[in-house]
Amino acid sequence: MEGEEGADLARFLQWATTLGISDSPNSTGTSSACLGLSMRISHFPEAGGRGLAATRALTKGELVLRVPKAALMTSDCLISSDRKLATALGKFNCLSPTQVLCVALLNEMNKGRSSWWYPYLKQLPRSYDLLASFTQFEIEALQIDDAIWTAEKAVHKGKMEWKEASPVLSVLNIKPQLTTFNAWLWASSTISSRTMHISWDTAGGLCPVGDFFNYAPPEEDPHQLDESEATDIDSFLTSVNKGEKDDSSTEDLVVANPDKLTDGGYHEGLASYCFYAKRNYERGDQVLLSYGTYTNLELLEHYGFILQDNPNDKAFISLESEMYSLCSWPKDSLYISQDGKPSFALLSTLRLWATPVSKRRSVKHIAYSGHLISVENEVAVMEWTMKKCQDVLSSCWTLMDEDMQLLHIIDKIHDCNGEEVTSSQTILDEIGSFLAKNSVTSGAKKTRSSSRWRLAVEWRYRYKRILSECITHCAKTLDNLSKL
Repeated sequence: MEGEEGADLARFLQWATTLGISDSPNSTGTSSACLGLSMRISHFPEAGGRGLAATRALTKGELVLRVPKAALMTSDCLISSDRKLATALGKFNCLSPTQVLCVALLNEMNKGRSSWWYPYLKQLPRSYDLLASFTQFEIEALQIDDAIWTAEKAVHKGKMEWKEASPVLSVLNIKPQLTTFNAWLWASSTISSRTMHISWDTAGGLCPVGDFFNYAPPEEDPHQLDESEATDIDSFLTSVNKGEKDDSSTEDLVVANPDKLTDGGYHEGLASYCFYAKRNYERGDQVLLSYGTYTNLELLEHYGFILQDNPNDKAFISLESEMYSLCSWPKDSLYISQDGKPSFALLSTLRLWATPVSKRRSVKHIAYSGHLISVENEVAVMEWTMKKCQDVLSSCWTLMDEDMQLLHIIDKIHDCNGEEVTSSQTILDEIGSFLAKNSVTSGAKKTRSSSRWRLAVEWRYRYKRILSECITHCAKTLDNLSKL
């Protein structure tokens, strides 16, 4: 990293060091630099850019970064140090905690170099790709109704919160460019994608250096039930034929509870936000942080990115109203998993629904235990599920192969403006629509828009792939059932 950007980063790291931010594994240790003992800043193109790399072998559960409370940017600390801000917010006490932090952040940005937080503010991204920032074209590019509804809701929520907070921004006499909806989107996106959970403020707190960690999904979804019994035909045949951790620690090394798999949290005893290695790392490995279990749509909504291989991704298909009344599980448990298999809850619900009403009470315990009820019942479930997936895919105006082709074209969109693109008419229409809507857009804004467009296309492709995998799974199950 060179030039002004490198100089800004160096000043930020020096500022962070003076605040006591440290990657020393010793809970009371100090060092001449906030990074270097356990991690260093590195570039990971496949993970979106800047991240943290291990400078030595790290052990799962080991403390790798400590950020003192005084270094956390929270509403409390910003308000307590700015009487004008406190007075303005006191006149408008109907704002949510997140809105308050947004206002405080924009107010701090307004101070420029005079802000005590200036070295940190210079490190924040200048734009984000969260759903709330999507244009109507980019929203429609998602194609799937649930995703479109989620994106439109996010945009509407952002606009409403901005309008509610605008009077406060006006009282503060903030620069006009910091009172616009785009500025509000920047602040709210910063808070959504970069804050850490703290017990004393639901808005969370911004955590210098701690927000350099990139995301890794949990190794497994703790809420996902074992589906092996529910889908194993051989197990069904058998039943018919039968007629029926290391806790060691040292005084100096702070170790997280291995059973909790804690990546990070505020440590009252150390008065610091502490981050722990989620697994063993070798020197040079990227050290990752798990924010929690998210689908790709949720990652896009709250963080502005998606994962190419997300083990927690899901597809949801619309169900008959009667099915929900039969289900004892929450609606968000009725999904198709990344590998194309219906969730335990969805499969159990469909099996009970496919049973004649007069027999449901007698087989309810079988359905809810994850066992097949009968061959005929399972055939009905698989056929219904397969048709539902096919209907969703048919409602989309592009095929999966076309989506893949479009992703390659978007990657070269700036080279395609003056070149002829050979593709299907639907792809040509989508490209033409993008170019028309961005014909008067500057280079930087067009790049940002093409980035969001690409995210929408990639998201819909991966969602369709789950549905396609489900169709394959159902077809294979039906083939196995036909041999019984």
